[in-house]
Amino acid sequence: MIVRIWHGRTKTRDAEPYRQYVAATGMRDYTSVPGNLGAQIWQREEGDITHIWTISWWKDIESIKAFAGEDINTARYYDDDKRFLLEFEPTVEHCDAFDFRNPNQ
Repeated sequence: MIVRIWHGRTKTRDAEPYRQYVAATGMRDYTSVPGNLGAQIWQREEGDITHIWTISWWKDIESIKAFAGEDINTARYYDDDKRFLLEFEPTVEHCDAFDFRNPNQ
């Protein structure tokens, strides 16, 4: 299993509407791709700035490519992200994930 991690920062006053926007765009797109095993939005407020992460679990690299394109390390953005984000991080992180509840993995 592979975890894809994207990070962004928004003004805290925009965190709620941005989280709803991410749910309606990125989360919807993640979970519509065969091979996606789930996704979550994480956030942490630091005063006037709120950090947002999207965490998604994938069966394999080919599944991620179906979402992200051939260069899976490039972050994918949507039209209205520019209304909310303070900057556009160019890349995402990928990590191998191991579920210790499943010893056959």
